[in-house]
Amino acid sequence: MANIIDIYNTIENPSEGIYKEKGSKFIAYAYPVYSEDQIKEHVRKLKDEYYDARHHCFAWQLGTDGLKYRANDDGEPSGSAGKPIYGQLRSLELTNILVVVVRYFGGTKLGVPGLIRAYREATVDAINNASIVEKTVNDFYSVKFDYGVMNDIMKVVKEENLNITNQQFDLACNIEFSLRQTEVDKVINRLSKIESVRCEYIITK
Repeated sequence: MANIIDIYNTIENPSEGIYKEKGSKFIAYAYPVYSEDQIKEHVRKLKDEYYDARHHCFAWQLGTDGLKYRANDDGEPSGSAGKPIYGQLRSLELTNILVVVVRYFGGTKLGVPGLIRAYREATVDAINNASIVEKTVNDFYSVKFDYGVMNDIMKVVKEENLNITNQQFDLACNIEFSLRQTEVDKVINRLSKIESVRCEYIITK
């Protein structure tokens, strides 16, 4: 677990930005996201809302390994829109983020250098209007145990500061919790040493 990157920077809440040049207007929307389904929904809603705009360009990144990303020019010259948006996500080391820039054409062509600058600056404005936060990558586990070892379980929960997401106490008990990936081995080993305990990884979206 030592090589796992389980900490990252993202934005806390959605934000907006804008850039104007030669009559063209570039409206940027930044969102914290955790799945491609979320991304598709945000893009769809903006395309519905700004149905009369000429372009809806975007870029996104998910995860901490830098491998899951996309940049989309949506009809602009290749590399003039999605790439400069994505470049800002990379330079600021942000992930689990989507930025969509809606463009209204003002009648004067900006050229590729002008487009690159416009999409970049709109993205910068949206991110500057957001709160950047540091978050951890968490795994979720379920722990089943007999009521008789409750005190031992709760001692681990308290000492390891586990975030309980669900719990059920009866003759057969169950606790669900999340914890940082780098802490998984240590915590599961501690719990597994308690009599009657069964730990299971929970797959989450």
